[in-house]
Amino acid sequence: MVHAEGETLEKAISLAKKINNKLYVCHVSLKKEIETIKKAKNNEMQITCEVTPHHLFLTEEDVKRLGSYGMMKPPLARKEDQKALWQGIADGTIDTIGSDHAPHTKEEKQGEKPMYGVPGLETTLPLMLTAVSDGRLTIERLIELCSTNPRKIFGLPEQKDTFIEVDQTERYTLDPSRLFTKCGWTPFAGMKVTGKVKKVILRGQLAYDGQNILGPYGQILKGA
Repeated sequence: MVHAEGETLEKAISLAKKINNKLYVCHVSLKKEIETIKKAKNNEMQITCEVTPHHLFLTEEDVKRLGSYGMMKPPLARKEDQKALWQGIADGTIDTIGSDHAPHTKEEKQGEKPMYGVPGLETTLPLMLTAVSDGRLTIERLIELCSTNPRKIFGLPEQKDTFIEVDQTERYTLDPSRLFTKCGWTPFAGMKVTGKVKKVILRGQLAYDGQNILGPYGQILKGA
């Protein structure tokens, strides 16, 4: 596994090829990275990669309004790069979607040396369901990116009686005050989305009822 930034990607691919090993690339954000990975795949390398929602839905232009709240690694890129990421989803170059959840507090983001990263766990699926609603990908492809492929890549066992229910038609606005994360903010505040998580069942137990996160005995839990 390697973080896709700077010269790291080329070096990692070269090393993986030399020792004939698998390689998983995190946080792909640039057109040239997608092209490099696609070339490696065409050369039958065992390489897979991930992209984050903030790189799919935000660009360097958004940093102007977000300020330190738009600081992350790798940084937000150009619209040209963003377009290449969506093309990578369409043609199968990209294998997974990762939230890269980094719930730094407002104090940490507003300090003299702001922390890099943004919260993304709760907004990932609404954003991607919106992309489905907009016709940018199918619900089947989204399931591959968020569930089927990660399980295959990392050899994860299928969890019995574990699933989520979503309403693909519900429209609403992302509101930081309605999120469970304790950091209390999101770079997607005010964005209109289509698609909402209504229920989460974890190993046969109700973990989220559409309003509350629930513990193993049904008690309501606070955000984290």
